[in-house]
Amino acid sequence: QVQLVESGGGSVQAGGSLRLSCAASGYTYSSYCLGWFRQAPGKEREGVAGIKTRTGTTYYADSVKGRFTISQDRAKNELYLQMDSLKPEDTAMYYCAAVVSWQCGGSWYSAQFYNYWGQGTQVTVSS
Repeated sequence: QVQLVESGGGSVQAGGSLRLSCAASGYTYSSYCLGWFRQAPGKEREGVAGIKTRTGTTYYADSVKGRFTISQDRAKNELYLQMDSLKPEDTAMYYCAAVVSWQCGGSWYSAQFYNYWGQGTQVTVSS
């Protein structure tokens, strides 16, 4: 059973940066897809970034490409999301997610693809 715990959220002004972390435990397989999602009030949960643990291949939503960076520390079983040049529209609850899979590219952005979720961390960007 994989458990995920996010941290690092907070409030920041537009143009600022935040780094989210997701501590994972319970890994028993060699390949997972990990993702960062966000959900603003009244909106659907959307995929922000994904990574294939086995190869380090990364994926990004167009809305964050060039501003956000997903990374992992496999030794620590931690996932990160570096968020730069933040905008008010980035305000949301951010979640990390995981699923056992050898392929991520076609589905990383879909919440239905994942079966493990953290509790979320709030990010608020003011203008």
